[in-house]
Amino acid sequence: MSPLSWNLILALIWAAVTSNFSGANLLVGFVLGYLILGFALRDVPDFARYRKKMPRLFLLVGHFLRDLVVSNLRVAYDVLTPTHYMRPAVVAVPLRAKSDGAITILANMISLTPGTLSLDVSSDRSVLYLHVMYLDDEADLREQIRKLEDRVLALLE
Repeated sequence: MSPLSWNLILALIWAAVTSNFSGANLLVGFVLGYLILGFALRDVPDFARYRKKMPRLFLLVGHFLRDLVVSNLRVAYDVLTPTHYMRPAVVAVPLRAKSDGAITILANMISLTPGTLSLDVSSDRSVLYLHVMYLDDEADLREQIRKLEDRVLALLE
């Protein structure tokens, strides 16, 4: 059984013992399970990879949530004010990710963020085409997408 499965089982056991299946309590159980597995399975090679991936997952989720809040506020501000600040554009962003999974995760995270939409991937999987509502600086946008892609690739390696 994979370390993630064990961690999920420990989180569910924690929730059952505390009789609280809320999201926050499941997260606490997940973290406690991660710490228990880290202590109990520190010499197992499968867990060594898992131990490296979990912090990367939390960094990716944190980065995505920050981007989500910022873009929601920007779109809401533009909707609520009489002046529109939109500068829509279609931008081609070069990709380093080649697997279907990595490209799909990246494209979906971009599309879930208000103000951006993944349109297409080139046939050779080297370019991702995006529609952007607010294009202030094309180089900055490409850099933000590259950082997000780095986090996705670090998690999937």
